[in-house]
Amino acid sequence: MQVNGKELAVEITGDGPVVLLVHGLGGTSNFYQPQVAALAERFTVVRPDMEGSGRSPVAGTVSIQSFANDLADLLSRLDAGPARVVGHSMATITVRLLAATRPEAVSHLALLGAVPAPLPEAGQQAQHDRAAKARAGEMPAIADAVMANATAETTRRDAPATAALVRELVLRQDPEGYARSCEALAGAPDPGPIDPQLPLLLLTGAEDGVGRPAISEALAEAHGAATLDVLPGCGHWTALERPNDVTEHLLKFF
Repeated sequence: MQVNGKELAVEITGDGPVVLLVHGLGGTSNFYQPQVAALAERFTVVRPDMEGSGRSPVAGTVSIQSFANDLADLLSRLDAGPARVVGHSMATITVRLLAATRPEAVSHLALLGAVPAPLPEAGQQAQHDRAAKARAGEMPAIADAVMANATAETTRRDAPATAALVRELVLRQDPEGYARSCEALAGAPDPGPIDPQLPLLLLTGAEDGVGRPAISEALAEAHGAATLDVLPGCGHWTALERPNDVTEHLLKFF
């Protein structure tokens, strides 16, 4: 699909009000595959591969702002606002920016594994270092590290196929697209406070060392009326590690 003058791979399933599912760094639309069937019974489920990720080529410099602009244009082209919007990891910053700058486009906001914005200085440097490794041909090592460090021990022990899917999602990324996405995360702006009138759901893993529970707890406290759940035995790849819990929460929230 043409979005903002670039080609994005977009999957659309079901019928009804729009639910927009936005993957994070290293993800694709397949991150949300476990939720699609149940959501599509009641909603039109829209899943883009963001620029530089999955099946969407990288066309230029990407940023959190460019990602948010692409989402706004996608919703406009589908005549789909206001939409129920879900973001994971890096995309929690993107969809917060979308909600702040295009409030008419978002009716509900769900954040999975929310990450801080801006990143602390050490986190910014880590993303620049990761971008350099991607460009140096070290995607297998990056994928191994993500699987080992961003999934829960319970997942790796009891659901090894899920951990393997996380590794495969990262490993199959275009190195340059992945590197530019890392740099976008390193430069992520503060999207500002979340409107207390906007319905907000926050889900994170108890073993999430990337989107630590304290981050979601702080966002919930600042919002004042958010729904928050910290999922036991879950790392950062929430929708894959605890698929049934995430699906149930989203259906109830929407």
